[in-house]
This record gives sequence, structure tokens and C-alpha cells, in this order.
Amino acid sequence: MKPIRLKSEKQTSYYHLMSRTVNGEALFGSREREILRKMIWQVAEFSGIRVITYAVMKNHFHLLVEAPPKSTEISDKELVRRFRVLYPEPTPWQPMRAEVLEWHLQNQTPESEALRLSLTHRMHDISLLMKTLKQRFTRWFNQSRDRFGPLWSERFKSVLVEGNHWALRTVAAYIDLNAVRSGLVEDPKDYRFCGYAEALGGSKLARRGLALVDPDLAGYRQTLYGAGAGPKDGKISFNREEALRVLNETRGELPLATILRCRIRYFSDGVVLGSKEFVEAQIRARGKERKHPAVPKAMRGAQWRGLSVAQGLHKNLFQ
Repeated sequence: MKPIRLKSEKQTSYYHLMSRTVNGEALFGSREREILRKMIWQVAEFSGIRVITYAVMKNHFHLLVEAPPKSTEISDKELVRRFRVLYPEPTPWQPMRAEVLEWHLQNQTPESEALRLSLTHRMHDISLLMKTLKQRFTRWFNQSRDRFGPLWSERFKSVLVEGNHWALRTVAAYIDLNAVRSGLVEDPKDYRFCGYAEALGGSKLARRGLALVDPDLAGYRQTLYGAGAGPKDGKISFNREEALRVLNETRGELPLATILRCRIRYFSDGVVLGSKEFVEAQIRARGKERKHPAVPKAMRGAQWRGLSVAQGLHKNLFQ
């Protein structure tokens, strides 16, 4: 079934993007995850889309991104720079060199406008970001294994996220805790294929991304580890069986740092996530033709500070 997707291309927007391998097969070892990690930064820079954080797992990946309006102007100089990022050398799929593109643009040749349009069409667009990223990685993966055929189970899933610090910080923490939920590490700082660990390792790109949710990362650490905690306290006490009993059987609440260590469908299937007013506005803008438009659903299970989603989720909400 095609996933429900909302896009907002007339203003700066934020998205949680996800994609999984065919049948959820664990195909990615350390080398594959490292290649995909590098491609994420490369394709995002070409696309003009800012990666806030990410997690690359053995059979899927997550991105939290900031996408500027589709109509954002791009200078010739910036266009050539982005082209060079994605195509530092000619390839069978793009034989043109950056110097040739630069010459066409500088001299306003008959081909220059078509070249500009073909490139800018692929920028500031989450669908084309994901298409380029997944095609590039699939090509590399299949060639490295003498393999053929599809690698990904579907196009991708997305959740439109409100651009305030709390909504972004909560989604970012959920993404950075992926390896903890999967049992690969007990502390997200120890998982090298996520934005938080890369930021702590000194990456300027990763720190620039997470600066959108918290400039000095102090508040972000509280979301990851609990109030008053720091990275040294990352191994918080967590019993999944007991947590799920509280959430599913008694419909109780858990501390935020605890519930974020559970799998929560709000973050993958909620369609829109943010304040009630934000979710309501997105539903209203896109549901005029519906006889019975959806209403925002308040998130339960923790003190989410008023966060809601657009799609009501009942089955296997917490896992």
C-alpha cells in the first residue's frame, strides 16, 4: 500500500524520512552503513536540504531534514558548487564535468537554461532527495556484490514535523536512539552511524544539524538521557517488557527518556506531528475535499507537551 505523505513546498518544512530494505533483510554491515552515511551528506548538500540528524541501521535508515521552499533561488556559482559535490568526477550517468557546466552558465549558451532546469528540478524536494540517495546507494550496493534487482521495499515513508524546537528535538531523539532500541548499544553516543554520535565526534555538519534543535546540546541530552542526565548516564534503567505493560495494558505514562527507547508508531505513521494547532492546520489545508476530515490525535504514553499527530493509531502503537 502506498504510504500517506504530506509535503509542503511553499515554505521551509521539516520531515522525518524513512526507508527499509526488501523484506526488512539486515543487509548493511559497517562498510555499507558508512557508505550510506557519506552518501546522505553528499546528496543532501546537492539537494540544498539540511540534515538535522540521521540513523543508518542494518536494514533501514532515518533522516530528519529541513527543506527550503521549492522556489528558492540558486545562483550559478552555487549550482556549480552543488554539482561538484555530487559529481566530483564524470560518471556513466553524468558524463559532464563541473567545468563544462560552469562554462555553459557563464556564457549563457543555448544549453544553459536546460541544464539549469534539469538540476534545480532535483533540489529542495524530499522525494527527489530520497530517489537520488536510494538509487545511488542501490547502484553501488548491487555492483559491489554482482547483484541485481530492487534493494528497497517501497519509495519511502515520511512524517511532516512542526518546525519548533520541541517537536524537532523529540523526533531527533527518537531517531538517534534507534541503535539503543535495536539493542546494538546502550548509549547513542557509542553508535557511529547516527547524527548525535557524529556530532560528538566533532563533525561540523552533524553539529550544525543538531544546532537547530539545541545550540549547545544540553537540552537535547536531557531528552536523550532524562532530566539532569549527561552522556555518562546514558545507560538508563530500562525494562522493555515492563514499559510495554504500562503503555499497552494500563495505558499509563512513562518518563520521556524511557518511552523513547520503545518503538512508537507516532513517529513513523502519524503523517503530521506537532502542536494540535499545527496538525489541525495541515489537515484543514489538505482535507477540504473530504466529507469527514481527520482531527488531531493527542499523543499518549508520556508528557509530550501537547504534541499531536494527524493519523489515529491503535494497533501496535508501542512495541
